[in-house]
Amino acid sequence: MNTFLSRLNTVFAFTLTVLAALTFLCFLSTFFNTNQATVYLQTKKVLVKNVQDFGVSKDKNDLGFVTFDLQNNGLLNYNGMNTKYYFFDDGMGLKGNQNVSLYLSWNVIPNAGILPLITQENKFSFDFPGEYTVNRGDH
Repeated sequence: MNTFLSRLNTVFAFTLTVLAALTFLCFLSTFFNTNQATVYLQTKKVLVKNVQDFGVSKDKNDLGFVTFDLQNNGLLNYNGMNTKYYFFDDGMGLKGNQNVSLYLSWNVIPNAGILPLITQENKFSFDFPGEYTVNRGDH
C-alpha cells in the first residue's frame, strides 16, 4: 500500500509533466510567428529650449521636445503623443541639428519562451529648429 504522501507526490509529478507539455505546445504555437510590422512615424511639433541644469552647473543646456504620431495598420493610433524621454544635450548641440534619427523597437510578450526584441528596418529622421523657443505656453 502506498502512503498518502507517496500518492500526493505522484499526482504532483504528473501535474507538472502535463503543465510542462502544455507550456511547450504553447511556445511552439507562437515561436514561428513573424513579428515585423510597418509603422508610420511622423513628428508634429519640434521645439528646442535653452534651460538651466541646476544639478551640475550654472550653464544653460539644450532641451528638445518632440510631439509625434505613431500608427500601425489600425492597431496603434497615437496622435499627438508627447515624448516620455526628452532630448538633452550638455551644451548647444540640438539647436539647428539637421540629423536626428529615431529607430523604433519593441518587445513581443510571448505566452512562453523567448522575449524577442524586434527592430523596425527603417529609421525616421527629422531636424530641430535653428532658434530657441522662449514662451512657456509653447510646450
